[in-house]
Amino acid sequence: MFDLQSLGIEYGTLAMFVMLLGFLITGMPLAFVTLLIALIFTLGWFGPMAVPLITSRVYSFVSSFVFVSVPMFVLMAAILDRSGIARDLFDAMRLFGGRLRGGVAVQTIFVAVILAAMSGIIGGEIVLLGLIALPQMLRQGYDKNLAIGVVCAGGSLGTMVPPSIVLIIYGLTANVSIGDLFTSAFVPGFMLAGFYVAYVLFRSYTGDNVAPPPQTEKIPHAEKMRLLKGLFLPILVVFCVLGSIYGGIASVTEASAVGVAGVIVSTILRREFSLSMLKAAAIQTLSTCGMIVWIGIGASALVGVFNLMGGIKFVSGLITGISDDPTMIILFMMLILFVLGMFLDWVGIALLTMPIFVPIVKQLGFDPVWFGVLFAMNMQVSFLSPPFGPAAFYLKSVAPPDISLGDIFKALLPFICLQILAVALLVIFPGITGR
Repeated sequence: MFDLQSLGIEYGTLAMFVMLLGFLITGMPLAFVTLLIALIFTLGWFGPMAVPLITSRVYSFVSSFVFVSVPMFVLMAAILDRSGIARDLFDAMRLFGGRLRGGVAVQTIFVAVILAAMSGIIGGEIVLLGLIALPQMLRQGYDKNLAIGVVCAGGSLGTMVPPSIVLIIYGLTANVSIGDLFTSAFVPGFMLAGFYVAYVLFRSYTGDNVAPPPQTEKIPHAEKMRLLKGLFLPILVVFCVLGSIYGGIASVTEASAVGVAGVIVSTILRREFSLSMLKAAAIQTLSTCGMIVWIGIGASALVGVFNLMGGIKFVSGLITGISDDPTMIILFMMLILFVLGMFLDWVGIALLTMPIFVPIVKQLGFDPVWFGVLFAMNMQVSFLSPPFGPAAFYLKSVAPPDISLGDIFKALLPFICLQILAVALLVIFPGITGR
C-alpha cells in the first residue's frame, strides 16, 4: 500500500491540488474527480479501514431536509421553461418600459428579476430571454453588445435574487439559516439589477444608435387589461413563495413546494398543462439535481478527507497569515473564488471552499450570512467570466448563428465590471445586507 502520509500536509495538499487539476484537464466530470481523489488519499493516508469515513461524510450531506427544496425549485424552473408565462410576462412589461429609450432592455431586466424570484435557476432564464427578448432587441435596432449583455447578466440574477439555489447550497454547507440568507440577499440582488438598469439607460441616452427611440403610440385600454393579466399569475407565485418565507408561515422547503403547486396551477389556468409537459420537466429536474447531488457527494468526501489530514487547518493558517487586516483576507478569498469561478462549477466551488473559508470568516469576527451574500455575488461574476462562463454558452445555444462566443464574452465585460463593483460595495458597506 502506498503511503501518502510520508509527504506531510504541505506536499500532500500540493499533490491533491495537482491531481485535481490534472484529472479535470482530461475532461473527467468534477464529481468523479473529487470522489476518486478522496478515495486515493483515504487509502494512501489512513489505510483501507478509513473508507467508511467517506460514506458517513456523504450521508451527512444528502440527508439534510433543506436539500429537498433544491429539486422543487428546479422543477418550478423546468415547468416555467415549457409554459408561456415568461412570454406573457415580457409582453406585459411593455406597459412600463415602452415609453423609455432602451425600454425593451430595461423590461428584460425586470422580467429576469421576476423569473429569478419564481425559481432561482439560471440556465433556463438565459435560454428563455435569449429566445424571447434577444430577437426583439436585435430587430428593433439595439446595439448587439448591449442586447447580449442584458440577456446574460439579467438571466444570471437568479444567483442573487431569492430563492437562489446558490444561497441554499451555501446555507447547507456553512450551516447557516437559509431564511436569513434570503433576507440579506434581497437588497443586494435588487441593487445589482438597479446597476444594470442604470447602465442600460446611460448607454441608451448618451450613445449613438445604441437603442431605438421610445414608443409613442398609445396602447388601447382593452390591450392594457389583456397585458396586465400576464403579470398577475407570476407575481402571485412570487408573493406566495417569498411571502410565506419572510412571513414565517413556511420554511424554505415548504415554500418550494408551494411554488411548484403555484406554477402547476398557473399552467392549468392558462390551459397549458399536460402530463407530457410534467414528465419532461421532471426528467430535466432529475438530470439537474443528479448533477448537483453527485458534485456534492464528491466534494463532501474530498473535504472530509482533507480535514482529517489536517489540511483545512493548514490552509486556514496560510490564508490568515497573508495579512493582519481582516478585510485583506476577505479580499484574498474573493480573489480565489473569482479565479476558481473561471474554471469550476459554482456547486463544486461552494462545497470545496466553504468548509475552509467559513470557519476563517467566523474567526475574523465577520457574519457568515453576510459572507454568503458576498459569495453569491462573486458567483454571479463567475457565470459571465471567460473562458468557461456558463451564461455565454447558454445564450450561444439559442443565439443567431452570426453571434459567436467571442462576441458574447466581449459584450459581457461592462456587466462583469458592474458585478465587481457590487462585490466591492458589499465588502465596504456590509450593512447593505442588513447584517
